[in-house]
Amino acid sequence: MKELKDSRLLRVLFIITIIALIIILYFKSTEVKNTVLIQLSDKGPRQMMGYIIKTENDKLIVIDGGTLDDTDNLVSQICKNGGKVDYWFITHAHDDHAGAFTKVVNDTKIPIENVYISLNDLQWYEENDATRIEFIRGLFDIVQNSRISNVVISPNINDKLIIDNIEVEVLGIRNPEITENAGNEQSMVLKFIANNKSLLILGDTGIRSSEKLLMTQGDKLKSDMVQMAHHGQNGATKELYSRINPEICLWPTPKWLWDNDAGEGYNTGEWLTIETRTWMEELGVKENYIEKDGDIKIIWK
Repeated sequence: MKELKDSRLLRVLFIITIIALIIILYFKSTEVKNTVLIQLSDKGPRQMMGYIIKTENDKLIVIDGGTLDDTDNLVSQICKNGGKVDYWFITHAHDDHAGAFTKVVNDTKIPIENVYISLNDLQWYEENDATRIEFIRGLFDIVQNSRISNVVISPNINDKLIIDNIEVEVLGIRNPEITENAGNEQSMVLKFIANNKSLLILGDTGIRSSEKLLMTQGDKLKSDMVQMAHHGQNGATKELYSRINPEICLWPTPKWLWDNDAGEGYNTGEWLTIETRTWMEELGVKENYIEKDGDIKIIWK
């Protein structure tokens, strides 16, 4: 009799276990996977820019990445999110945007499947962006001769690609005819769309490239979210932001720059962050995510 009871108990436990497994697998299969956007914080004394996007099915996109000082944080975030970069977009050839990228390529074994970057030839930078030329030469060495040279892509204007559930369109590439504020004005401009919500990446877009975007892209510029150009100061024009008309602003802006503080208190510096902040208030922006507040995770929905 005892053996019969034990046998029945085992059968009941087995059935309960199977039912539990079915329920777990059901909820796992129906679990909604989110697209996640991470704005990285500055880990050094300078301004920087770095974003990570994780798609619904775990593809990883990196945009810029920051300075050499920001490398450890960037690597940590990449490792937390799968340890491989499927697409890396470099907006332009300045070390506060691409410094960490060079160190990741040189000093880690993190797999990088695709690199999108829009560069003029080296002589152009020697003639027009001489103060940054040491870093730019190093960046050229990496994209031409390193372990990633065979995955480097130079996009064309209005190129489109699909990365899992995200559509990306290239709205701006290098502008060799612009030689004032030259390096910043070469910024690649990218529009990401996921879940019917759009994000416009401006890099360090300036006045002349703002004018060019308004002339060439028009209504395509309208976006729900925008990355504030040149760290939120002395970058894109008020007219460009008005055409974008965002609800959410992403500020790659450290505290000292957010406050325009050159060391003597609020709004004592020469930067134009306070003016740009006023523009966004006038446009009725609903949310601001600011680099000074640490790594910020945004659910893209």
